[in-house]
Amino acid sequence: MVTLKKLKQNVEIILPENGLETKINQAKKEKRKLIIKLGFDPTAPDLHLGHAVVLKKLKQFQDLGHHIVILVGSFTAQIGDPTGKNQSRKPLSAKDVQHNAETYLNQLSKIINVDQAEIVFNSEWLDRLYFSEAIQMLSKVTVAQLMHRNDFNKRFTENLPIAMHELVYPILQGYDSVKIEADIEMGGTDQLFNCTMGRQLQESFKMQPQTVMCMPLLKGLDGKEKMSKSLHNTIGLTDAPNDMFGKTMSIPDSLIEEFLQLTTDFSIAEKAALKSRLTEGENPMNIKKTIAKNIIKQYHNESAAIAAEAFFSAQFQNKRFEKKVFEPVNLNTIKTEDGEIKIVDLCSQLKADSSKSDIRRLIENGAVQINDQKETQPLNTIKLKSETKIKIGKRDFFELVATDHSLKSF
Repeated sequence: MVTLKKLKQNVEIILPENGLETKINQAKKEKRKLIIKLGFDPTAPDLHLGHAVVLKKLKQFQDLGHHIVILVGSFTAQIGDPTGKNQSRKPLSAKDVQHNAETYLNQLSKIINVDQAEIVFNSEWLDRLYFSEAIQMLSKVTVAQLMHRNDFNKRFTENLPIAMHELVYPILQGYDSVKIEADIEMGGTDQLFNCTMGRQLQESFKMQPQTVMCMPLLKGLDGKEKMSKSLHNTIGLTDAPNDMFGKTMSIPDSLIEEFLQLTTDFSIAEKAALKSRLTEGENPMNIKKTIAKNIIKQYHNESAAIAAEAFFSAQFQNKRFEKKVFEPVNLNTIKTEDGEIKIVDLCSQLKADSSKSDIRRLIENGAVQINDQKETQPLNTIKLKSETKIKIGKRDFFELVATDHSLKSF
């Protein structure tokens, strides 16, 4: 059963402090459901475990019978939310927004019941605003109030540019709360300013201000920056089980407790027991395996989690090269000159998502093997033939095959 105490678990900020209790009591008194808002700009096509931290909290409200509103920033994504860094974020085209939004909504069902949630697009009202109405809305907020946002203040004092559309963005997000009459808005801690703007605008429209609940930002695989698709440090909700397992095992030990707290669905007692095992000196790898299996179980199933652990053991803990599982690649898809190719070019074609300079560094550092032989000279050439096996870095294994018939994803 979801209790008030459980609703507060893992929440970093509640504004005002007693706001959650006030809203729940108000809903009971008025015999109605709370309107819980979660907005997102579809800036990338995939959701990851960082998004899941907020979505799981949303699911708890849904389980209590409250009204969940997923607000898609179909208008605001084309403007560009300030990144929180010293530059603005590139706005998206309408086509990109539509594609990413459809992908997001398909993935939401992994955590919440989409059929019992309301999905709205803020272009429905923001596209229809007359310029005079927009000016009236802007008049309700001062520049001094906007400068309270940390990144705006920092950029202003450092004489770095702040575009006008960035200043308008928080106001538009706040106006979304007015339109859907939100009781509670949820988000990460990086959305605190934007969410509080919703409170301010609701008050200016003579409405009861929403309560703001901000969840902590899950760090990415590097253990430094927040999990973000643009930083390539994510575990996606739709990642294959083997990838989920391998990525979880790659996190630094310093991130274990954070992952245990924010990404698993273990009970409080189970989390405490795992923390104790870690504190008492158990090999961190064992705890990571437990976390990895739990993550896979949530987004796939238990049998996939067991299989992924077995695959990891064979692939990354068994040192024998010939015992690895290699991903087949059609020999004819590799572009060569008379059947010969430089090692750096071969690896770049196999790892199209990596830059050539990154590939070159891997080779020079001895992280590339061809047929169990370490290669350290990027410009060396080899003659390609079927059954050539290539290892790139720690996680990528390929085998060249003669026909399409053997092409299967491992």
